[in-house]
Amino acid sequence: MAKGRQAQYLVAAAVSLAAMVTGFAVTWSTPVIPMFHSNETAINITDKEISWVVAMSAPGFMAGSLVSRYISDGFGRRAVILSSAVPVVTGTIIILSTAIAWCLYITRFLWGISTGMIATVSAMYLAEVSDTEVRGKVTSSIRYMRSFGSFLILSVGPFVSYNTINYLFLVLPVCYFIACCFIPESPYYLLKEGKVNAARASLVRFSGNKDKEVIESRLSAMDDAVRNETRRSGSLKELCTGKQYRKALIICIGLKIGQMMSGSIAIQEYLGRIVQESETNINVSTVLIIYGAVKFIVGIFSSAIVDKIGRRPLLIYSFLGSGLSLAFVGVYFLIQPNSSSYYSYIPFIGIIFSSMLSILGYDTIVFVILAEIFPLNVKSVAMTLQNILGGFLNFLSVKGYQEVKDVAGLAGVFGFYASITIIGGVFSYFMVPETKGKSLREIQVELQGALYEETEEKVKFDVDKKDDNETEQTELKRDCT
Repeated sequence: MAKGRQAQYLVAAAVSLAAMVTGFAVTWSTPVIPMFHSNETAINITDKEISWVVAMSAPGFMAGSLVSRYISDGFGRRAVILSSAVPVVTGTIIILSTAIAWCLYITRFLWGISTGMIATVSAMYLAEVSDTEVRGKVTSSIRYMRSFGSFLILSVGPFVSYNTINYLFLVLPVCYFIACCFIPESPYYLLKEGKVNAARASLVRFSGNKDKEVIESRLSAMDDAVRNETRRSGSLKELCTGKQYRKALIICIGLKIGQMMSGSIAIQEYLGRIVQESETNINVSTVLIIYGAVKFIVGIFSSAIVDKIGRRPLLIYSFLGSGLSLAFVGVYFLIQPNSSSYYSYIPFIGIIFSSMLSILGYDTIVFVILAEIFPLNVKSVAMTLQNILGGFLNFLSVKGYQEVKDVAGLAGVFGFYASITIIGGVFSYFMVPETKGKSLREIQVELQGALYEETEEKVKFDVDKKDDNETEQTELKRDCT
């Protein structure tokens, strides 16, 4: 292993520790909610209050996504990752110091902020510091470690006390904060700030190559990419009003609604309670371990399948298959058969099957497609927008779980999620193009059509005009001196 690659893998390992904490944070309520109902904690809490505890992570995620963009542009990617430990630790101190329901709202909000910060910046940072040949492997480590964090808390949570679970949120952030103190800043960010010498030093550390010609060549290519991106930087107004982005925006909104309102996160959060209410013979702890293991194992294989089968068929069939599985669970709670104890396994089987399909399909592919369909000049704004939209929809889905359940029972909950998921499959069939094996330019040509050529010519004209102005100003300054 080359020294440079070793440095990249070590950095990925440090950042992945932060991703593991996000897996802990988003899955915390799954083993904890059954503890609330079994009076295993010192907190007296109602179902309505529990629904707020579960839902408050989403607004925090939106706030974290917004904050991280400004910190990332002003202080660097590394600063975002390091500062994300502060809300986690602060929220954990609150939850360990009090036994009041509304304090849990604050804690979940703070944990959501950290999750949003890490989710927004970690993949960007690793993509910027890793070589092209290992970029996919390095960036995918984030998703794997997040899944591992979820699996860990699902496996350990049912067997330890409520306070023990919470103490983990003090230890793990400190670990990743210490590890990330030693990671260098991204050379792309340093070039953007005009710190060429610091960018050169950072590139040497990441590449492990001290050949001056090679380093200068790579640094020059990076500098050109940064300049082009800066010249073509887009705004939210441009993204929302530009005709060439309209189809990509429609696809983004449709896929995020299908993904977030399918109920995969809400079902995960309430899984322990769903098992209790299904009156199955399986222990809650066994269900959580199996569920976590299936998600983790299936997640490992999902990235390989995406490039072999293609985005579009996986997206369509996973939406439809997951929707039918959820509908099957909804029918069980509607009829609630009790003629045989074997019927009580239906919710568990349906949820596991739905989870497998969602991980192999839309839960993974939506992120891939949304990263491909927006051009470079508006991609940063688009990614922030879709994170905020995803957080808002997640809040509606998770908070609405208890509201729908109070009115229509679990049959209504799963019926609603099944309907949205099936609609997501129909939307994907008619609206989402296949992006497998296509360059980013080819994707834009397919989405924008004739508008792409017009936009490309306009951008080229603007860039050439700006270059001419810069050249003219440089010559004037030289003449003056």
